[in-house]
Amino acid sequence: MKAICIDRFVENYNDIKVTEVTRPNPKNGEILIQIAAAGVNFVDLLYCRGKHQNNRSLVRPPFILGLEFAGTVVSSPESSKFSPGDRVFGGSLGCYAEFITVSEDILQCIPPEWDFVSAAGLGATAPVSYGALIDRGELKKGETVLIHAAAGGLGLIAVQIAKAAGARVIATAGSDEKIGVARRFGADECVNYTTHPEWWENVLKMTEGDGVDVVYDSVGLVGNSLKCLKWKGRILIIGFAGREGNIESVAMNRVLLKQAKLIGYRFGMTERMGPGETANTWKALSSMLSKGLLKPTVYDHEYRGLESVSHALKDLGERKVWGKAVVRIKVGGQSSRL
Repeated sequence: MKAICIDRFVENYNDIKVTEVTRPNPKNGEILIQIAAAGVNFVDLLYCRGKHQNNRSLVRPPFILGLEFAGTVVSSPESSKFSPGDRVFGGSLGCYAEFITVSEDILQCIPPEWDFVSAAGLGATAPVSYGALIDRGELKKGETVLIHAAAGGLGLIAVQIAKAAGARVIATAGSDEKIGVARRFGADECVNYTTHPEWWENVLKMTEGDGVDVVYDSVGLVGNSLKCLKWKGRILIIGFAGREGNIESVAMNRVLLKQAKLIGYRFGMTERMGPGETANTWKALSSMLSKGLLKPTVYDHEYRGLESVSHALKDLGERKVWGKAVVRIKVGGQSSRL
C-alpha cells in the first residue's frame, strides 16, 4: 500500500514522499480500516522534523506520519461491535496511508450527516478540547473563557464545546480572516493579536478589568495570559504550537500572586493511563454530535491524494490554514469479517 513513511527526520516538507509499504495485518482483535480522509495536525510538523518530545522515545524512524483519519471498516473480529462497511473515525499514529489497523476502543461511528472529510478532523481534536475544557478545566455555564488560536483545528472545536457548556468565549487569532472564522463558529468577542500585540489589554477591557475565568492555550502564551486572568483563574496548557517545539518559561511568582491554577492536558497520556475517562469523554462528545452542537471545521482548500500531504503541512506551517486541513485519500478494497 502507499503511505507517508518517515525513514529519517526532515526539515524540508518537499522531502516528504509517498512510498510503498506492507499493508498491515490485524492482530489481537484489531480492526482493519480503509482510510478515506486524514486530518492534518501541527504535531505532524514536529514529528516529521524530530522536534516533538515523543520523538525521543515513542516515535522514532521509520514510522508512518498522520494522527487522524476517517474511513471504512474492511475487517473486524466476530466479537467486535463494528462490522465491515461501517463508517468510522479515530486518532492513531499512521494515518497518512491507505490502510491502518487499530484497536476497537479508539473508533467512533461517523454521524450520518457527516462525510469522511468532515469527520477526519475529529479524532485528535475533539477529545483534547473536551478533556481540557470540561474534565480538567471544569468550565461552567456563565464563565468566560479565552481561547487562543481559536480559528485552528483545536481552537474551533474548543469554541463550540465552550459555547455548548454555556460559557462566554473570547477568541484570539492572527488575521481578520481567522477572526471571522472564529465568530462564525460561535466566538462572542475576538482579538487579532497581529494588529493588537498587547492583546491582553483588549481582553481586560472586554471583561471590565476582571479578566477571564479560564484560558485555553495550545500556543504557548501562559505568561501573557496571566495578565488577563482572574484571581484564582485556571490556565489550560494544551501545547506549544506557536513556539516551534520550544517550551515556554513562566515567572512563577506571577502564578503565585494570581493564585492561578496551571493545568496540563495531554490526551495521549490520558488515553493510556485512564481509558475509562476517554470512554466518558467520547460518550459526552457523541451526545454533542447527535444534538448538532459540533459542526465540521474543514479548511476550504482541497488536498487530494497522499502526494498533497507535503503541501498541506507547508500551508499549516505557514499559518495559512483555518480549521482542519484534510487530505482526501482514495483506494480500492473489499470488506470481510475475520
